[in-house]
Formats: sequence, structure tokens, C-alpha cells
Amino acid sequence: MVTGSLCHSPPDDQETGVKMNGAGWIAKAASLAVCATLVSGCASGGSTISQGFTPSKFGTPASARVHYGEGTTPVRRGVYKIGNPYYVGGQRYVPRHEPNYDKVGIASWYGSDFHGRLTANGEIYDQNRLTAAHPTLPLPSNVRVTNMTNGRSIVVRVNDRGPFLHDRVIDLSRSAAHHLGFANKGLAKVRVTYLGPAPL
Repeated sequence: MVTGSLCHSPPDDQETGVKMNGAGWIAKAASLAVCATLVSGCASGGSTISQGFTPSKFGTPASARVHYGEGTTPVRRGVYKIGNPYYVGGQRYVPRHEPNYDKVGIASWYGSDFHGRLTANGEIYDQNRLTAAHPTLPLPSNVRVTNMTNGRSIVVRVNDRGPFLHDRVIDLSRSAAHHLGFANKGLAKVRVTYLGPAPL
């Protein structure tokens, strides 16, 4: 699940408790948004960063990598957040609680380029866990994702922001895409149903 977005609602660094001015808050949030944006472009499991990410193009680096290697990442407790409205690529997103959220659209997935990086709510993205990124739902949330082609269905933890490309409705971890049967294809038509807040 990507590694973030412009949806950091409080204007301070929740990890350090340091007050951030508007520019600092935007820079921190923007770094997370870029990862979410890039992740959504992963249609084949290849290296998204090497294929299209440049700090000059997006105006910010990727979010911090806090774990290295392909193995399971340590569990890092995040925070509950909804966040303020934000823009990515000229598109406005308004995070909100949507108890009746039930939408059909295109899902993508992201993997090793973002494995070990911080998510938008301060957890660590682990491509081997059943997690996801969504542009507006509260973090963390549980959603049911159903592959409309093969009928497979799983529950994933939404703990990140994204995707921001091609009107995709959700970015899934590599493991979630594998369970839904589209990891080799990159994209799938899915139904996303909000189930409620996920425990911290």
C-alpha cells in the first residue's frame, strides 16, 4: 500500500511530536503521496521507481524506507486518521468516513519497490501482508475486495493512500493481488466494500 499521500491531517510530525509549518507538513505528506501515485502504475510487478519515478518529476522523494530486504517487516503501530482534502496530479481527494462505500473499479498492486517504506498512517508497507491503499477511506480500515472475473474475495487492511492514476479504486499489496489471482496480470476489475475500522 503505497507509501503515502497528502492526507496527513495534523500539521505536525506524529513520529517525533515536532510541530511542522505548512511547508514542512506538505513536504512530508507529499513524499508519501508520490509513492502511492507510483505504486498505482505497477501493472506488471516490475520496478515502478526505475520505470517512472524521478524526484524532479514529482517534486519529492519516496517515503522513508525503514526496513530492508524482502522478508516480513516488523509490525509498527500506526495512527487512526481520515485527513484533510488534498490534491495529486490536479485531482482533488476528500478523505471521509463512508460506511456505505461499495464500488466496482480497477485494482492495481505494488510490491518490492515500496516494501519496508512507511505508509500514510505510519505503519510499514509489507508486500507479504494483506494490505491496501485507498485515496479517501479512513486509515486503517478493513475492506472486502472481490475479483469480478474469478469470484475470489479477501479482506484487506487499508493503511495507505493511493492509487492516483487511471481512476483506479484501490492499490493492493503483492500478497493480496496473488490471493485474488491477478498478480501476474497487474490489473483486475474488483468490487471494494467497506467493512469498518481496522484495529490499531
